[in-house]
Amino acid sequence: MDDVIARALALASESFIAATGPGGQNVNKVATAVQLRLDIFALRLEPQVFQRFKELAGSRMTSRGELVLMARRFRTQEANRADARERLAELIRDAHNLPEKRAKSRLNRIGKAQRLESKKKRGTVKAGRGKVQFD
Repeated sequence: MDDVIARALALASESFIAATGPGGQNVNKVATAVQLRLDIFALRLEPQVFQRFKELAGSRMTSRGELVLMARRFRTQEANRADARERLAELIRDAHNLPEKRAKSRLNRIGKAQRLESKKKRGTVKAGRGKVQFD
């Protein structure tokens, strides 16, 4: 997984753009925000990892398979660049961590009977609610 992260950081292209937010007049003069772009197909991920990556990336991934990360949380280029790279690495790590299969729970006969009985009780409570009719 570390080799995939290293390859991703090597393939990623960064451009600096004007940021919004804190920074005073400096924000108008200096391009501190980082836009990190990465072609996901160049990483050659396994199919299930690629699918999970697409789900995690969401709207940050273009239709051409390019990931676009914006980092503008900090006031300096260096901090924003490090933030973007760390977020990319975290995204790749999360894509490699496949969720564990959920084991089906099994109820015994008594447990099923108790569940159905509690549902019936709850149903009668709810059925008793509503408008009162005076006949």
